[in-house]
Amino acid sequence: MSLSLSRRSAVTAATVLGALALTTLPAAATTTPAQLTVARTNGVGYLKSLQAPDGSYAGAGLSNEWAFSAFAAAGTAAVDVTPGGDTAKNARTVYRDLLSTSGWPSSSPVVTDYERGMLNAYAAGIDPARVSASRNLVADVYGYWQTAEPGYFGPSANFNGTVFAALALNGAKTRSGQGRIPQVLRDAMVTRIRANQHNDGGWNFSRAEGDPGQQAATSDIDMTGAAMAALCVSGVPNTDAGVIKAKAFLKSKLVANSGAFNGMFGANTDSNGWAVSGLNACGVNAQTGDFLTSMGKTPVDFLIAQQFNPGGGFRYLPGDTSPSAYASIDGLRAVAGGGFTAAPPVPTATGAPQWVGQGSFTSGTATKVALSVDDGTDGVTVCSVALTPTGATTTLGAVLDAATSGATPSGCVTGVTPSSGTGALTSLNGRANSGSDTWKVSIDGSAFTTATRGTTVGVGDTIAVRRGA
Repeated sequence: MSLSLSRRSAVTAATVLGALALTTLPAAATTTPAQLTVARTNGVGYLKSLQAPDGSYAGAGLSNEWAFSAFAAAGTAAVDVTPGGDTAKNARTVYRDLLSTSGWPSSSPVVTDYERGMLNAYAAGIDPARVSASRNLVADVYGYWQTAEPGYFGPSANFNGTVFAALALNGAKTRSGQGRIPQVLRDAMVTRIRANQHNDGGWNFSRAEGDPGQQAATSDIDMTGAAMAALCVSGVPNTDAGVIKAKAFLKSKLVANSGAFNGMFGANTDSNGWAVSGLNACGVNAQTGDFLTSMGKTPVDFLIAQQFNPGGGFRYLPGDTSPSAYASIDGLRAVAGGGFTAAPPVPTATGAPQWVGQGSFTSGTATKVALSVDDGTDGVTVCSVALTPTGATTTLGAVLDAATSGATPSGCVTGVTPSSGTGALTSLNGRANSGSDTWKVSIDGSAFTTATRGTTVGVGDTIAVRRGA
């Protein structure tokens, strides 16, 4: 099942990455900072009312866990969200416990399950690579790399899996704000996203690359917002031709008298929320310039008009008489300035840390590590490596050895030289060091340094190995 919208029978909206501050607006904006403050405050209040008595937002199947993304965008820490003030049941702790269970997400998971987990865990203040001793969501996503179609995660027919991989892997940074993945992997995903852009400048949930008929088809408002955000969070500037084309597509769908985008299912909060979040992630103000209609309306105006106050929930369609949980999540995230994920706010609860995460391996507990290998010639390969550590840390040599037989997808590592000891790698996958082109390693986005078998690897480390100068 793909990430989709409630009107398609299942909403799984995206989270918030890169916020565009909307507290100070240009003169052309029509929704005021005061109105936005009210929208955020009341919207947070409504989402708090969705919390179950046990503190949960997420359960089996589809759920309201996307609330974490909206909370983060609106400045509310998930650990501060409690049922009736019971801090033992705070939303973050309950969600982390769920993600740590062996039965999550299901007996037949798909890549978007893990991308959803990454985005929401990050927004909740849970390090997604260190959920528990056995749960590494980054490694879970890496396991869906398409070796035969590099740059895609999950079946390429479900293009949204690759868009949300870019959003999650680039958006869910380390606790210090460092990007986890290497540039070569980021570039591979960007290439695929560009190749799937339609002639009208937007995107759909399904693959268009190599299919002229699909590329000529009318794009979807929702996926255009997500895909343009995926480009921007991957480092593509908003002056890029692809982003400019996406903006032009969205502009062409504006309804003059309401500011709404006329989506595939008409004007609705979910589609508009995703589009505005895409603009936010790219640093494009949805309240002025191209998005101020001839009748003085903007997409933010439309979203504000969809909110019930003082209740704070958002209706899905303009004529609805009651709020929708998913529409309320999408609407709040967008008007709060959210893109498709944001670092968690600092909690107000006494003693509660901004981040939680596993601190070390647990000896004898099976786990996974995220690994990419770039030989400098044939492109990058990506895999999730299964191993069972024997101590609080392990080594690069142990990870590479495990990858020869326990990698998903297979073939990430086929041979390592030397095969023992702690010395520098001299050859990997048949590619030997040559002059200044030697094997180097980066962990969690750090600078590349000489790769040795003895290089220390900790729980949740995202490992990139490359051959080059």
